[in-house]
Amino acid sequence: MNRLCTVLFAVVLTAVCSSNCNNIWIEWIEPTTKMAFVRLPAGSFTMGSPADEAGREAQEVQHHVTISRAFWMGQSEVTQAEWLSVMGSNPSTFSTASGDYPVEQVTWHDVHAFLDKLHQRSPGYTFRLPTEAEWEYACRAGTTTAYSTGATLTHAQANFSDAATSTAAASWGRTLSARVFPPNPWGLYGMHGNVWEWTEDEWCPYSSGPETDPHASCGSALKVIRGGSWVFGADSARCALRYTHRPEDRGYSIGFRVVRE
Repeated sequence: MNRLCTVLFAVVLTAVCSSNCNNIWIEWIEPTTKMAFVRLPAGSFTMGSPADEAGREAQEVQHHVTISRAFWMGQSEVTQAEWLSVMGSNPSTFSTASGDYPVEQVTWHDVHAFLDKLHQRSPGYTFRLPTEAEWEYACRAGTTTAYSTGATLTHAQANFSDAATSTAAASWGRTLSARVFPPNPWGLYGMHGNVWEWTEDEWCPYSSGPETDPHASCGSALKVIRGGSWVFGADSARCALRYTHRPEDRGYSIGFRVVRE
């Protein structure tokens, strides 16, 4: 269970830490929806996966990426309650009275409509989808293994299927609360499994050289989604795994999280 360590600046900005305060992160609450964001530092990392990583795909070419500015990442996938508060309806297959499950059945275009309305409700802030590089940087949270949890992922750490095919029976057979599992070292919940997460980027081949703040645009008809879901196996929830959908696609395993600049 997370506990409050120090209150900073205002009631919406707090320093939160894991048990024993080994990991501390700064949290900001959007005042109209109460969406929580975590401040991620600028830094560099190796994007992609090593040749010996289990489940690796050829497209996961390793390359050096620098994120030049700190940014705020949604602490969890956008929930049904948060979506409902902005859009006025809940499209999710797995709707819950509590509203704390991730919203799904939203297209990339639906997400941008949500972001436009969020801008109107919270003027002075810029909200957007993460780039693919920002997403992987946030997922890794300073780690270099397949998952932020290490070389493996268990059902005590994430919601994923017991096999790597979409027809396999999942462990729970549906989405779960967006914060039911422990956060990663940077305080982010649900980066592995539960629902896929839209990114802003088009699906493009990686550069083999170093990049700074990459934002992929190559004329592709596909958008990148990340993180795996309750329908797919653990290999799809790896930090480096890339998957795609058309921006008009929707499904009961596709959601998103928001970046605040």
